[in-house]
Amino acid sequence: MIILITGGAGFIGSHLCRRLLKGGNKVICLDNFITGSKENIKELLSNKNFRFIKHDISKSIKIKEKLNWVMHFASPASPKDYLQYPIKTLKVGTLGTHNCLGIAKAHKARFFLASTSEVYGDPKISPQPESYWGNVNPIGPRSCYDESKRAAEALTFAYYRQHKVNIHVIRIFNTYGPYMRIEDGRVVSNFIYQALTGQDITLYGKGVQTRSFCYVDDLIDGIIKYMKVDYPGPINLGTPFEFSMLKLAKKVKALTGSKSRIKYLPLPEDDPKQRRADPSLAKKMLGWQPRYGLDEGLNKTIKWFKEELKAC
Repeated sequence: MIILITGGAGFIGSHLCRRLLKGGNKVICLDNFITGSKENIKELLSNKNFRFIKHDISKSIKIKEKLNWVMHFASPASPKDYLQYPIKTLKVGTLGTHNCLGIAKAHKARFFLASTSEVYGDPKISPQPESYWGNVNPIGPRSCYDESKRAAEALTFAYYRQHKVNIHVIRIFNTYGPYMRIEDGRVVSNFIYQALTGQDITLYGKGVQTRSFCYVDDLIDGIIKYMKVDYPGPINLGTPFEFSMLKLAKKVKALTGSKSRIKYLPLPEDDPKQRRADPSLAKKMLGWQPRYGLDEGLNKTIKWFKEELKAC
């Protein structure tokens, strides 16, 4: 197959490029490097089945190759990034999604949207099933990301209903692993970087807010399985195992052997207090369930971070 991946030089996008190339597909990777990196795909550039296009998908583009899939993964995804680029985040979620859907429609290709658990906002029920509509502040500082993804889902289902575009929508829960940016602002990368460099490990509030963490290989497995199933979604891809930020910080300290202190900072506005995936639909529809426990996934990620820090 010939597959267009927007955000293909990002953390998750680059993993997806590798997996699809390994499966014998041709991949067109599109990225503008706002949060992605050419380093993430440097070894792929010599692959004859890989082509890179530097482009902002918020602006229109025509692809000459006959596409089988358009997979939209482009977006800032960490609070640090989308708070720095709120308008670009809104544009890639709305205009970018619209452009990708137009490409899919023109090529009669299947469309895959990488949405997020952030569509649930600060949830009032736990775990969060796909049927939950969420609790989102539409004008808060995080709304640029939350609402852009909610709008992206609405656009995708509008094309599904009106133009009969074949769609696949996933909601990604906190994913971590190699190829994360060292200082990208996400909690796992923050804690590992701080622990390995002897800095204070920064917790917000009292550290009692929770997340469920998914190792990137498990996420990619779920994406590949979903590509083989004809179901519009949305489908949660995340683990049901819930950890407090304080417990995660202590675990990272123990696994790295760090002597970093834990420092408490004020809780950011609208920071969700609880986040836990309900993956029962993914298990039922895809036969998917995570294989990696948190310790195993963290050890793999810590090893990668150590190698990156040595190279810096």
